[in-house]
Parts: sequence; C-alpha cells; structure tokens
Amino acid sequence: MAETAPFGYWRSPLSAAAVAESEAPIADVQLSGRSVFWLQRRPNEGGRTVLMRRDDDGAISDVTPEGFNVRTRVHEYGGGSVLVDGSRTFFANFSDQRLYRQDADGEPRPITPEPPQPSSVRYADMRSTPDGRWLLCVRERHEPDGVENELAILFADGSAKPTMEPGTLVGGHDFFSSPRLSPDGTQLAWLAWDHPRMPWDGTELSVASFDPERGLGEARLVAGGPEESIAQPEWSPDGVLHFVSDRSGWWNLYREDAPGETTPLAPLDAEFALPAWIFGYSRYAFLSGGRIACAFEQGGEPHLGLLDPGEPLRDLELAIDAPYLRSDGRRLLMIGLTASEFPAVFALDPAVGEPEVLYRVRERNLDHRFLSTAKPIEFPTEEGRTAHAFFYPPRNPDFSAPESERPPLVVHSHGGPTAAVSDDLNLEIQYWTTRGVAIVDVNYGGSTGYGREYRDRLRGRWGEVDLADCVNAARFLAERGDVDGSRMAIAGGSAGGYTTLCALTFTDAFAAGASYYGVGDLEALARDTHKFESRYLDGLVGPYPEEVERYRERSPVYFTGKLSCPVILFQGLEDEVVPPEQAEQMVRSLKEKGLPYAYLAFEGEQHGFRRAETIVRAVEAELYFYSRVFGFELAEPVESVVIENL
Repeated sequence: MAETAPFGYWRSPLSAAAVAESEAPIADVQLSGRSVFWLQRRPNEGGRTVLMRRDDDGAISDVTPEGFNVRTRVHEYGGGSVLVDGSRTFFANFSDQRLYRQDADGEPRPITPEPPQPSSVRYADMRSTPDGRWLLCVRERHEPDGVENELAILFADGSAKPTMEPGTLVGGHDFFSSPRLSPDGTQLAWLAWDHPRMPWDGTELSVASFDPERGLGEARLVAGGPEESIAQPEWSPDGVLHFVSDRSGWWNLYREDAPGETTPLAPLDAEFALPAWIFGYSRYAFLSGGRIACAFEQGGEPHLGLLDPGEPLRDLELAIDAPYLRSDGRRLLMIGLTASEFPAVFALDPAVGEPEVLYRVRERNLDHRFLSTAKPIEFPTEEGRTAHAFFYPPRNPDFSAPESERPPLVVHSHGGPTAAVSDDLNLEIQYWTTRGVAIVDVNYGGSTGYGREYRDRLRGRWGEVDLADCVNAARFLAERGDVDGSRMAIAGGSAGGYTTLCALTFTDAFAAGASYYGVGDLEALARDTHKFESRYLDGLVGPYPEEVERYRERSPVYFTGKLSCPVILFQGLEDEVVPPEQAEQMVRSLKEKGLPYAYLAFEGEQHGFRRAETIVRAVEAELYFYSRVFGFELAEPVESVVIENL
C-alpha cells in the first residue's frame, strides 16, 4: 500500500549516481564488414569518449586504448571525430587535437604534425578516397590573427607529406562541413556558410570535380543560400547526390536529378534534419534496391520511415529517435533513443520490422512502474500563439501525496537556443518525478522540430519569446491544477541558463532557479566567445555593437535589483563557450543585493558537465537547494550546499 507523504519527500530508487551513469551518450554508428562501431562517453573515466566495436559473433570490445579520448574541438562542440575505414580507424584525440591512425590490433599513431600551439589545429568530419590513400576533412586553424576553417586533404599514412601543400582543398568561407566524395571518387560535395549565419539559417551546397593530385575543378552551386538551410549531403551508391533542405519551410529530403533539377522525395510538414551544432548527424541511409530509410520528427514525435522508389514514404511505426543511421545495404544500423529504455545500438531489417538490440548503454532493467511518461502539451503564449512542451507529473507507486497538495514544478529550459527536447528517456527528469517534483520540458519558440517558421520566432527576440513561453508553460499547468503555483522553479543550461536568469530577473513567476553555465551578460558573450557562435547573437538579438542597448536591456546582470528569489549557479572553470566570468558576475551582484544564492564551480569541466562526480554533485545540490527554498524534507540524505544570505 502506498505511503502518504508530501511531494518532494518521496523515497526514490534513482540515485544521483544512477543519473551520472546514464549520462553516457552513444553516437556515430559506423560499419566495417560485419562489425559495428560506435562512440560512447564514460563519466566514470573523466568523461572521455571511446570507440567500441561489436563483432558478428556478438563480442563487444573497446577499440580506443587508455590514454586516448576520441573528441574533436572543431566549432568547440565537435562531432565527426572518428572514421572507420576497413581495418583502419582515424580519430581526433582530445588532449592534442591531432589526428591518429589505428590499424587493426595496433596502437594509435599521429598522422598530423604537432601544432605550433597546443590544440591550435583541429580536424573533424573525415572521409577517405576510394583507394584509401587520402583523407578529406574539415580543418580549423587557430592563428594569432584569427581562426581559419577550411576543407583539407591529408595523406592517410602519415609517413609522407601530401603532394598538395599546404593541404587545403577549399577555403574562403567562414565555415565548412560535410565533405562527401562520390562513390567513384571523382566528385566532391560540401557545405559552406559565412557570418553572421548559423548553419540552420542558410548554407550553400557545392559540387566540384576532384582529383587528389590536382585538387578541385570549378565549383557548382547545387542548392542553398542566405535563407535556405541545407544539411546532410550524401551520395547514393549509384552516384546521385541527395541532401536535406528547408526551402519548403521544413527540412525535407531532396535528390539532384541533373544540374539545376532537384526532386523532393518525401514532401511533408516534418523535419528530416537536426540543427548542426555538431558534425556527423545522419538521418537517412541508402538500402538496396534504391530504398532510403529516414528518421524524421513530426509534431514533436520521432518516426522512422522507408522510401521505396516511386512510392510515398511508409512509416515503420517504430517510436525510435535516431540521430545516426547507417546501412550495409540490407540492414539499417542506428543509434536509437526511446521513451522508456536506455539508448541502444539497433540493427533493423525493414523487411522483418523488429529492431535487434546490439548494445545498450545500461543493461539493468528499469522498473517502469516508476517512470513518468511525457505528456505533450500545447499551451497559449504571447501574441495569440501556442507553444509546445512535455509535462512529466510525479510518479512513484510507493507514495501518494495528501489529497489537497499539489506538487512543486521545475521548468526545464533547453540550451541552444536553436535545439529541442524530446520525450526520450532522461533519468535526470525521472530523478525528480520519482521524488514528487513535476517537470515541464519546454520547446519554446525558436526550437527545432516544428518547422522553419517556429524556429524563426526567436529571430531578434531571444530573451523575450523563450522567456514568455517558459513562464506561460508554468502558468498553464498551475491554472490547470497540475502543480503548486507558489512552488515553481526554472532551470536550464547554457542558453537555457540565460532564459532561467531572465525569468528570475524580469518576471515574478518563479520562487527559485538553477542556472548551469548560463549567460548573464549578452554583451560579454558577443565579445568573448568562440568563432562558431561569435555572430550567433546577430540573429537572436541584433547586430553588435550597433544594438548594444538592446543587449543590455536583455542582460540579467544589469537588472539584479529586480531579482527577488534564490538562485543556484553551476559553472565549469574551463568553459570557453560561456566563460566563468559570466557566472561570477552574477554571483557578485547577488551577494551585493543580499539575495540567497549558492555557487558551485568545477575544475576540469567545460561547457556541459562530463565527469560522474560533477554530475552527482550538481544533481544533489539542486535538490538540496529546492528543499531549503520550498521547505520540504528530503527522504534521503544528500551533501549540503552553502547557501549565502538564506
């Protein structure tokens, strides 16, 4: 029989250590022969990422030896850090950012020179030529006078210099991605874009003839421009170029039939791409017989589909979110995320229809009685619009709350801000709901997954649209009677941390908040961030410094006098995206005003926490903070936090 206890006091089977253990994302599935490879991050090993392998007999092993961390820092966010090419593996090593080659059963050896300064030359998104002699990649060079991005060609052996000095294939744009060779190796396709655009604003897809000894022929623009975002160019096995474009208002899949002639393959109000924060996403793959498997989002829900030549897209009716798809012609290999199980590497024969689990992040079964199922909500917001979120009510079969009590609520504001949340299993959310705290995960205006018009709501309106949507999601649930309107908090990381600080500063909707490496000063961010995001705010706020007053008007650090509730801040001390000074500036203001606050800074952490001990400390500290602010007892002891001015 369930025990009656106040919300927040419920004893949970999920510890913070379990949350940290689940923060081991897998990515970038690849194939070689009958073996399947993927990357996995390991919080218990300092957050390093390793390449893993599953052979045809089911044996699973690490490919990456100790002392190596498969992670690139191109664009700071990385991705595309490994290439499996037959019996050879090429990868970027995090500590020095050099490219390494590892042959079967061999040790990694560097194939790029030691850079002039540590990590000053970086590589990502590698592809090899059909003869295996050359590697094509994105290269990022950090020079004294600035950062240069380009497409480069490297000799794959590393024992000789490329004949094309200095190894640059294409330059002249601020950013490049996706160098993709045709199957016969004679044509190269790639994406490029320039400041102030981000890749989801507008990119250009170009193609040129390619010869590794002579370089590229004259480039031809295939698609794209300042207002058209192109993503994921790939060549089919028979040499036909495919790509994703949002020219219709939705990221849909296209095929180039001839120069200047393209055909939409599945025209839907659905998204077949993800925002290119990192390299290497692959949301479609070619199967035999001209078939194409596709992952897409429609109405905020994930789908897997199959395109047969000349037929409309067929939904395979598998609720699997798949950011990475690969194929050996018959089988579809994918990294799959679902609402009720841990992430897994799946193999799927579309003719059979049942996915096979090749590897799962955690084998321990979840007791589904404790899982709070996401409830999609659409709620009214400013200017007569509606916005989207996932609501997770408290759930724990061992407890029930007093009949008249409503649960506290934590609003989650996602990062990006050009990103999105889904209903994929998230143990951090379940950590709260099993303790009697409700969560609403908001896909505010500007989020992806709902088409270009929804994504563009944030143009010039960051700090307004996202703020209003988070506040209105909370008020909607309070007015509906789902939560206690007097015990509502907001939390978020990075851009979500900015929205959190805005909500606590410019509204009175919340009684507390938690900012993870959040932005407090937009002007400081515009002046002091990395190249990839250095002009991002032009579209989100306005050109800087021309619109400096707008930057200040939307920066919480200038309005701490309006703050009236407790705040806890978390910060990595090696964060180069949102430097620690941002958090420390907010702390100084909170201290001067005498508001309750806590500040936890972590050595060795960057933008996004990776170490198990950091994740555990942060999760427990946030819980402890809310328990003190909202006045509920905790059923299990956690390490206390020093809360100044409480």
